[in-house]
Amino acid sequence: MKTGKIDTVEFAKALSDDTRQKIMLLCCCKELSVNDIVEASDVAQPTVSHHLKILKNAGLVNAKRSGKQVLYTLNQERLAAACCRVAENFAPEFPIELTE
Repeated sequence: MKTGKIDTVEFAKALSDDTRQKIMLLCCCKELSVNDIVEASDVAQPTVSHHLKILKNAGLVNAKRSGKQVLYTLNQERLAAACCRVAENFAPEFPIELTE
């Protein structure tokens, strides 16, 4: 998982693709393997793997090894923090704070 400073350009690039957004929706609140994502999205395995790499590099998905599989889930905390960071950059008069 990527931690630390949020690169808003990398974040925006990760969100800029429809397939990546679909993968993020699928991985929200559950752990899915690449094969699960392929079946649910009707996208070829190499393409899913490519998009997962971009999402992982941006810190938007977490990956956890389970036996021979890697399970992916949406990193909601990172997503929320990155959205707040974008808002801070472009709307500084409207501060946003995450609450728990």
